[in-house]
Amino acid sequence: MPLAVLFSRARSGINAPEVIVEVHLAGGLPAFSIVGLPEKAVQESRDRVRGALQNARFDFPASRITVNLAPADLPKEGGRFDLAIALGILAASGQVASDGLAETEFLGELSLNGDLRQVPGVLPAALAARSASRQLILPVDNAEEAARIRDLAVLPARNLLAVTAHLNGDPAIAVVAGSPAPAAPARYPDIADVRGQAHAKRALEVAAAGQHSLLFAGPPGSGKSMLASRLPGLLPELDEEEALETAAIRSVAGLPFDAARWHLRPFRSPHHSASSAALVGGGSTPRPGEISLAHNGVLFLDELPEFSRHVLEALREPLETGRISISRAARQAEFPARFQLVAAMNPCPCGHLGDPRRSCRCTAEQVRRYRGRISGPLLDRIDLQLEVPPVPPEALAEAVDDTTNSAEIRSRVEAARHLQLMRQRKPNALLDPAETSALCRLTPSDQRLLQQAMERLRLSARAYHRILRLARTIADLAGDAFIATPHLTEALGYRALDRDTQA
Repeated sequence: MPLAVLFSRARSGINAPEVIVEVHLAGGLPAFSIVGLPEKAVQESRDRVRGALQNARFDFPASRITVNLAPADLPKEGGRFDLAIALGILAASGQVASDGLAETEFLGELSLNGDLRQVPGVLPAALAARSASRQLILPVDNAEEAARIRDLAVLPARNLLAVTAHLNGDPAIAVVAGSPAPAAPARYPDIADVRGQAHAKRALEVAAAGQHSLLFAGPPGSGKSMLASRLPGLLPELDEEEALETAAIRSVAGLPFDAARWHLRPFRSPHHSASSAALVGGGSTPRPGEISLAHNGVLFLDELPEFSRHVLEALREPLETGRISISRAARQAEFPARFQLVAAMNPCPCGHLGDPRRSCRCTAEQVRRYRGRISGPLLDRIDLQLEVPPVPPEALAEAVDDTTNSAEIRSRVEAARHLQLMRQRKPNALLDPAETSALCRLTPSDQRLLQQAMERLRLSARAYHRILRLARTIADLAGDAFIATPHLTEALGYRALDRDTQA
């Protein structure tokens, strides 16, 4: 048959749209053309496919070969279509059986000797193949990643000859039934390693319970980074859907797949020299940035005022929406970015403002300018803002307190999260204003207290709702159905930088 039709998958954000690979052999002078908006790497597949077929001892047709990658308006990139193109040529020239092509999708880059090389973005393609009720043939090196998808028939192949033998029925490739791997015990740094800082540990517990953003301000060596790295160990474990979504983003970004850690919450800590594209994503072909790689996990920004101003401002949209839209002249992509922000900063340029053991050398104007690098709108979006004082030397020699280890705190966090999911099906930090008003009611006396605090600190309406949601989380940790005065006063106590601004 002079026409063969196969199925593959392209990449578009974290989606994998279907690509129909049509291969037609016609008379005339020998030629090999690929149409359907292929980029340079796809156009070069002509040479890879020709070399692979010849070195695998197949006949390369002396015909006019036209390969159409449909839909024509979808950009195609990379070497992921090599296997489908090569098999299309073989099927159109009658060298392999065409039976079963309609029930199978093909992914893989070909080397010149016919071996299959792994390609990025396999997990979204595997999810899409399952939705289309097709099996998936792909390189062996990608099989472990694709096997995380439940109810998907994965057929891993080492080379082109193995795939053609399978299509001809002798021998068939063994099917790997997709199923999640058993989760290994999660290993995170334990909060018991942090000595002292009871107030900061409590703030971490509240942040974990309601998925709130958090900012630590304190001198160098007070334990801000150490505290932040313990937050993933306080969060509930990822469920299967969250783990697959997180792993799909890593797959699209081309990061290696680690079966032993694929179910762990991500913890991303970019350097303060990171560009806007590195942090939120970008490029001529949009790629996920650090905020998307931290999806369902923690994004830690150390030395927050040292980040470029326009880089920090790019965080405002994803902090509110949980997604980031990247638009280019010819490409648009949307990536999930529901991360939990934890930031750290020094109280002043020299870092020793408020340190009883070392004197600060900064003027009031230098302190004001340093803190002014963080805009009010961004600071407004951070729920908990607290000072982390230096750790007294005697606290470093104290014995470990078993009541503040990560496992104990995580059990309390999970109980609070369960209350929130039963009540509103999402964490408190994600409540909209209408839900906040309905679920975070105050007594008349507490309402007056909050109004006085807003007037004194000149808080915005956004900060008002965030304080209410924070008080709701504190009440959930206590197992209380209603917000009481102690819950509200504790929530107001986590606005330290608002008080400093007005000082």
